[in-house]
Amino acid sequence: MNNEWHTQDPAVWQAVQAEASRQANVIELIASENIASQAVRAVQSSVLTNKYAVGYPGARIYPGNEAIDRIDEIARTRAQDLFGAEYANVFPHSGTQANQAVYAAFLQPGDRILAMSEHAGGHFTHGQAHNFSGQLYDAQFYGVDPTTERLDYAQIERQARAWHPRIIIAGASAYSQLIDWERFRAIADEVGAYLMVDMAHIAGLVAGQVLPSPVPVADVVTSTTHKTLRGPRGGMILAKRQYGAQIDQAVFPRSQSGTLEQIVAAKAIAYREAQQPEFRQYAEQVVQNAQLMARILHETPNVRVVTGGTVNHELTLDVRATGLTGAAAADRLYSVGIATNQELLPLETGRTMGGIRLGTPTITSRNFTPAAVSEVATLIGQVLNHPSDLEQLDQIRQAVQRLTAQFPVTR
Repeated sequence: MNNEWHTQDPAVWQAVQAEASRQANVIELIASENIASQAVRAVQSSVLTNKYAVGYPGARIYPGNEAIDRIDEIARTRAQDLFGAEYANVFPHSGTQANQAVYAAFLQPGDRILAMSEHAGGHFTHGQAHNFSGQLYDAQFYGVDPTTERLDYAQIERQARAWHPRIIIAGASAYSQLIDWERFRAIADEVGAYLMVDMAHIAGLVAGQVLPSPVPVADVVTSTTHKTLRGPRGGMILAKRQYGAQIDQAVFPRSQSGTLEQIVAAKAIAYREAQQPEFRQYAEQVVQNAQLMARILHETPNVRVVTGGTVNHELTLDVRATGLTGAAAADRLYSVGIATNQELLPLETGRTMGGIRLGTPTITSRNFTPAAVSEVATLIGQVLNHPSDLEQLDQIRQAVQRLTAQFPVTR
């Protein structure tokens, strides 16, 4: 980034520097955050931001898109190659817009959706009443088994038979176990529904081949391009070839106009990075770090790991036995420099969240060793069990600063 602008707009410059300092000095465990490479970040401030690109390659509204067409084709081809997809649209500005476009392509207002409940770990764009998806479409939700806290496919099948949804959505925002894509496919086929998978959280783990891919199984797959994929903040859609034309039209002109070409180029770079052997090692380490953290926290007094563990990048903790709400626990942890977020617990009722969600993508990108990950998990347990011990909190704060200095942001 050209630093000359710091004299032209010092207020913004100072805020950017403050955020850089915060990222360097905080142990980031928010599961949806990560660290993009310098190449991904650099192209986002390139001359591409100056060009209006409306439409698709070869059929633009404005002239002068020769280079833009090349970038778009590179990004699309790399996305298809990375995930083994027959079709890819890399234009959505976010995961939410990717979901919106898929609904527009496959549904009419009032059509029925069956998706994971937000209380069980689903995302609010999957038909929740406070989101456009719940206002335009008729949504019903499946949950998890109250004992295992895992998906109950027999119950989902019964719901699908009774509800007859037009589309079934699989994928979650806070679910730490494997999702059986083939079982969802069978349920969708039985009731004549499309199968949509939102793999925003696990896309990088799918790309790194440490989790099963939904792409060969689902009709359509949406995702963000940041989170575990380590790209820019944006969205994408992967699908069977026969749905390409209707999805293209649903993205443009139905959902958005000009593409953010600087972001599309950054996506292309991220897709290439994810094709390298080093990325698979990173993806494997993300899961190993999450499982290590889960094992330690499982043995921590007054802390319960939801579902008993994790197979991906995140875990949810039930902190109610500590006397803290999820919000209070996240606030106390952040006061010592550990960033998490409050989270709904499976089948939790009421307005107060009793859990927090942790994720390992960022600390893995910072090359935290297993010993360091173990120490972070231990520190979390100490904070949760001694939230008012100022002397101990100060010691933990110092330990956090030692760890962040030892494992700096280098990407």
